[in-house]
Amino acid sequence: MITKAVIAAAGRGTRFLPVVKSYPKELVPILSKPNIQYLIEEAIGAGITEIAIVHRLGENSLEKYFSPDADLEKYLTDNNKLEYLDSLKNIWSKAKLTFIPQPTNLPYGNGSPILAAKEFIGKDNFVYMFGDDLTVEPTPGQFLTKMLTTFDQYSPACVIAVKDVGREEISRYGSAKYQDDPKYPNRISAMLEKLPADQAPSTFGQGGRFVLSNKVVEILSTQKTGLGNELWLADANNYLAQNDIVLTQAFENEEDWLTTGDPLRWLTANITVALKDPKFHDDLVKFIKTLNF
Repeated sequence: MITKAVIAAAGRGTRFLPVVKSYPKELVPILSKPNIQYLIEEAIGAGITEIAIVHRLGENSLEKYFSPDADLEKYLTDNNKLEYLDSLKNIWSKAKLTFIPQPTNLPYGNGSPILAAKEFIGKDNFVYMFGDDLTVEPTPGQFLTKMLTTFDQYSPACVIAVKDVGREEISRYGSAKYQDDPKYPNRISAMLEKLPADQAPSTFGQGGRFVLSNKVVEILSTQKTGLGNELWLADANNYLAQNDIVLTQAFENEEDWLTTGDPLRWLTANITVALKDPKFHDDLVKFIKTLNF
């Protein structure tokens, strides 16, 4: 049973400058909670009890946000507003959070946070989450639970979240190249990065959720940097796909995956989440109808 998750939150977030000059982009809010809190609630909903957040060296805003504040709690108690911290109290009661600064000797890239969390991971299999991606679902952890079930059932080296983004969008993502294997459904031979639509092997683009066997840690430890001199998790996963079993899990029906890594898509994510929330839906729809497009 997998109980550990690693969240990558060590990037600079340059597309959100200047607002993220003094705090990480993962704290930019989606409605009333920072993006990364949704990820932690998602992990907890899937049964994860130990969560490591890999952050930029010297940056302590994430740890400060997720730590109790006695003065604030007293103020809220005195003013009958303590319920505003209920979501954080729920996290503190259900998961142990570990904050790991990413050493500067590691290369830039989305594979490096795994190496930074090597001691935390130990010999265990684990969940890996990109900090600027968001899963929208009726119950937090619903989709991740499906990924964990697939991992338990087939014991692959990796399960990768994918979404059918269509031909118009697939050039923005890695696209899954599937192989016909009746023993392992949705098995891939590669995830090919950002190909033109007419060259992409499928319209299933890589999402920001992975269930990884411990094998990937050793592969990344010896892997050379790739495109842009970055250490890419995709390169490690493609190695596993050629030498082991790598499967995908697709978002479907009421589930959705959104990237929040740039201002436009962050705004889209806010609107999407608000429209699914009964507290905001009607007023937001009423406002949208007043706009003159």
